[in-house]
Amino acid sequence: MLPLVTMHVNFCRQMALGRGFSGDKIHSPPQKLMLDLRHSMDMLGSHMGTVLSRTIARLVVAAILGGAIGLERQLRHKPAGLRTNMFICFGAAMFTVLSDQLAGGMGGDHTRVAAQIIPGIGFIGAGSILHARGSVVGLTTAATLFVVASVGMATGGGLYVTAIFATMVILIALALLGRLERKFGMRSMLVTYELTGASAETVLVEANRVLDEVHSSMQAVRIAGSAGHVRVLFNVDGPHEDQEQINLLLHQSTVFSTVGSLGAVEHE
Repeated sequence: MLPLVTMHVNFCRQMALGRGFSGDKIHSPPQKLMLDLRHSMDMLGSHMGTVLSRTIARLVVAAILGGAIGLERQLRHKPAGLRTNMFICFGAAMFTVLSDQLAGGMGGDHTRVAAQIIPGIGFIGAGSILHARGSVVGLTTAATLFVVASVGMATGGGLYVTAIFATMVILIALALLGRLERKFGMRSMLVTYELTGASAETVLVEANRVLDEVHSSMQAVRIAGSAGHVRVLFNVDGPHEDQEQINLLLHQSTVFSTVGSLGAVEHE
């Protein structure tokens, strides 16, 4: 009986001192709570660091890919250049990341925010399509913005291989196919010609005769001037070879006092 009483007393004394039978320290409830809280904070910090590094990597890759496409556009002096394409690609990646993280933290559809990128880019693309001198330009720019947004979404979703492959295809299409179109005369141009002469009727008749030889016609004709000296402006839409032939025939004519070109708009 005495050994049992002695063992009970020793046990109570060890518990009061914070030690068990084996000499291991037994933490009090406040100490255990603090240790659990510190462990949770360490795990949360590690998780946040992983998420933050992964997010930054995706945004950086999106900025690089969008900048590569934008640089090609900038070198060709297109309206949507380096910054525009970079921002669109970066923004699409950012919205894709936010869509996933907000849904993961608050619940909901992980693609709800990202799905709104497509109609948003549609509005931007529509704004880049312009009516210049009676012709529509900017279609390639609008299409480029559309696919750049898709590259950003792929990068934001972590699909790096898909995003890089798409960027390479876009750059090849913009650079190589554009050169082939110009080489084989597949790209149409809208040129504004300016003719002067003694009378509007004489100038228009001669200009129509020249254009009939190359199977072209005048667009947006404007006439100004006074008796004895008129100025006629008109647009002609056609490939580069036809424009060179028209310009040559107009200069060869003796009806016009002067022949000039006010510039050309290349269809995209």
